[in-house]
Amino acid sequence: MSAADHTYAPNATEYIVHHLAHWQTDKQKSIVDFSIINIDTVFFSLLCLGLTLWLLRAAAKRATSGVPTKFQAAIEILVEMVEDQSKSIVHGNRAFIAPLALTVFVWIVLMNAIDLIPVDLLPKIAALFGYYGAGLNAHDVYLRPLPTADLNGTLGMSLGVLILMLYYGIKIKGVGGFIHELFCAPFGSNPLLWPANFLLNLIEYLAKMVSLGMRLFGNMYAGELLFFLIALMGGYAAMNATGIMLAFAHVIAGTAWLLFHILIVLLQAFIFMMLTLVYIGQAHEGH
Repeated sequence: MSAADHTYAPNATEYIVHHLAHWQTDKQKSIVDFSIINIDTVFFSLLCLGLTLWLLRAAAKRATSGVPTKFQAAIEILVEMVEDQSKSIVHGNRAFIAPLALTVFVWIVLMNAIDLIPVDLLPKIAALFGYYGAGLNAHDVYLRPLPTADLNGTLGMSLGVLILMLYYGIKIKGVGGFIHELFCAPFGSNPLLWPANFLLNLIEYLAKMVSLGMRLFGNMYAGELLFFLIALMGGYAAMNATGIMLAFAHVIAGTAWLLFHILIVLLQAFIFMMLTLVYIGQAHEGH
């Protein structure tokens, strides 16, 4: 690596575009390229899922009937909250649905919380392990660790919710009842209305899936961009001898947005969990 590589300083646009680039299996050749896998999204999603399952299993193993620890008390409060919500929304057997909602909430909280890590920390750690993306220089490290700021990741989760909606719709109503509702609701069973009913139900299912994934993606993507802009303030302050005020603004803005973003991290996980329960609850009911 040459000395020029060490002194490389991207401008603001290059910095943000670089941080929005994924660690991929190959270079994307078109806007829609299904042969490309965002390795960072898959890796951090599975890492957070594994951590979620480990935390919940650890809480279950350490649960006692005596005075609970702070960890056990926190998990019990969370479990009771999810159970109360699932009980009020889903009318039926919740043996799988309530644990699913709990897992979804904790999983998304952990994924969203990656956004609270300094934006350059994880790419620099990746560089220490010898990963240099598609280039040869340290500034070519491509690593975007926030899975919920990748539309592929959030739509993948919403697709899972759609599959569960279809599964419970068929399980509760039967194949015949599900198909009958698909073609006969909401306008009636007249054969002339079947195409309109089917099209409307199809749009409803797709709209639920897309809006569920887009909502989480949009909020986390916007929060990620703000962290990049705040990081740029610190970078300009470091390069400018008269940037004391900019450095001060960087600390104030970073702290304020960090505290506010904690609320967004929790709120977006709660909304995704609640909509998952609502959509599955709707699948239990008929029109």
